Amino acid sequence: MTIDPAPSLFDAVPAVESDDRTPLLPVRHPNQDLFICDVLDAIPKDDMASMEHPVFSLSTKPDNRMRRYEHNGNVIEIIPSGKGLATIHDKDILIYCISQLVAKMNRGEFPSRTVRLQAYDMLVATNRQTSGEGYRLMADALTRLRGTTVRTNIQTGGIEETRIFGLIEEAKITRKTFDGRMLDLEITLSEWVYRSVISKNVLTLHRDYFRLRKPFERRMYELARKHCGVKDEWKIGLELLQKKCGSNRG
Repeated sequence: MTIDPAPSLFDAVPAVESDDRTPLLPVRHPNQDLFICDVLDAIPKDDMASMEHPVFSLSTKPDNRMRRYEHNGNVIEIIPSGKGLATIHDKDILIYCISQLVAKMNRGEFPSRTVRLQAYDMLVATNRQTSGEGYRLMADALTRLRGTTVRTNIQTGGIEETRIFGLIEEAKITRKTFDGRMLDLEITLSEWVYRSVISKNVLTLHRDYFRLRKPFERRMYELARKHCGVKDEWKIGLELLQKKCGSNRG
């Protein structure tokens, strides 16, 4: 199988759907508040380790399977919590946090592992609902990110060691509205993810990544973006592609 490099997300994802819908969700926030701090200038960034390897579940239902992936000496085991594995849609939170850290580094700052942010900003930047349901889904995503355990020897920042960690170390809601919606958040990234950011082992994503409807489409875009960035083509067998996707599709 050959995947050509994709300068835009539209080229990376098939546009044909069984129900003739566009693969992209509508833009939920076309008129973003110009006063939202760091949203417009923080270009979406993703860490290359999780783009390369199938860390996140592609299921739209609770996924309670323990998974093991092994390729070219890299071993990764993903162990769910009671809430199930973190999903590729939950990963939006990590991408947003990574993007904020990279934006700070580009301004000459040295960021800490703890990202302080406003929940509304993150919902808008990742094209999510800002209704009460949107906040509830975000709280569930944070729980899965904290609860999912990864055991791996994959290098980040040039260091190989076996590590056991959650995708985030901690999430703290520091302020709520009168009706219980979170306002201010503090998210502490795992050392593994943070090391990728500090070492600049990240890649820029097209902003429309957050509009992709289906988990499989998001995963295919990640792989195409990771492997076709500076190449004319990328060749991969279907068996290995399925393995890298982390999909159970036959």
